[in-house]
Amino acid sequence: MINVALIGAGKMGLSHLAILGAHPEVKVVGVCDTAKLITEALTKYSGFNCYTDYLEMIEEVKPDAVFVAVPTKLHAPIVEKLIAKGIHIFAEKPFGLNPEEGIPLVKMAKEHNIVNMVGYHTKFVGTFQEVKKIVDLNLIGDIYHFQAEAYGPVVIKNKQNNWRADPSEGGGCLMDYTCHVIDLLNYLIAPVTEVYSSIIKPIFSSHVDDAVYALMKLDNDVTGVLSVNWSDETYRKMSTSITIIGTKGKIISDASELKVYFKNEFDCPPGYSKGWNVKNVTELTEDVDFYLRGEEYSAQIDYFIQAIMGKTENNINTFETACQTDQIIQMIKQKAVAL
Repeated sequence: MINVALIGAGKMGLSHLAILGAHPEVKVVGVCDTAKLITEALTKYSGFNCYTDYLEMIEEVKPDAVFVAVPTKLHAPIVEKLIAKGIHIFAEKPFGLNPEEGIPLVKMAKEHNIVNMVGYHTKFVGTFQEVKKIVDLNLIGDIYHFQAEAYGPVVIKNKQNNWRADPSEGGGCLMDYTCHVIDLLNYLIAPVTEVYSSIIKPIFSSHVDDAVYALMKLDNDVTGVLSVNWSDETYRKMSTSITIIGTKGKIISDASELKVYFKNEFDCPPGYSKGWNVKNVTELTEDVDFYLRGEEYSAQIDYFIQAIMGKTENNINTFETACQTDQIIQMIKQKAVAL
């Protein structure tokens, strides 16, 4: 049994808490939040040990692992203290407000042999996992172009008074939305190594960006386009998709549906045929013990717990890959064209 504590009981923190509470190999030993309204409600209705000071909680409950779901600006000091205490860490994304915060933490986690993970849940979606398999097997030939996209209705009016409008809190489409797409792109094809140019565009916001567009090159010399807009009300919720074009085929995938085109019959893996193939996420997703908002959220937590138990490798969504995503975000900022 892995003893787990949570720091930050906001939207994502409570989601993690629900999944952790139902995990057969986890015991939730403490929850910390600075809002007494939240801790009092949890104490009354959940039975969890609740705290307003995370250091006090750590000393009293001595967890094996901690989930850090606080604002991004608070990640670095909390994570540093947890690593020093030998505690395994799951942190919400993005890892830091800049890569300079994350680089020393990557080194520390390795030195202290800490199992570490950042909450880029999209990698655990069945359709994107299938894309990864197809790309790794080189089944669509030499890739020469990609288009990585995400759209959603987060900011669709001028007045915004929450953290999403504050760059010092990790607000803005680039930090909050685009990071998911970059991280997925790095994983599915190859890491971004160059940003030729970018546009960071406000639409309704005054202090942060609402749309991000960029021309990029990957580590394998594949080039493509990034297009993200969180002010698109034609979408009910965030929709992330990727198009990958190769010499022997084409992939178009989002979190719900995978479409693959194979030019030749002999390039097709089992279950596929020449021409267009369409598979729904339900065909490609493994069952999880507890469903909340999508199987991927439970799957990523189970992966983290299994890594702590030594049952799987700790090589997906690590501090290192998340810090790499932070570095690319910085590159996009540096290459932004003045509007």
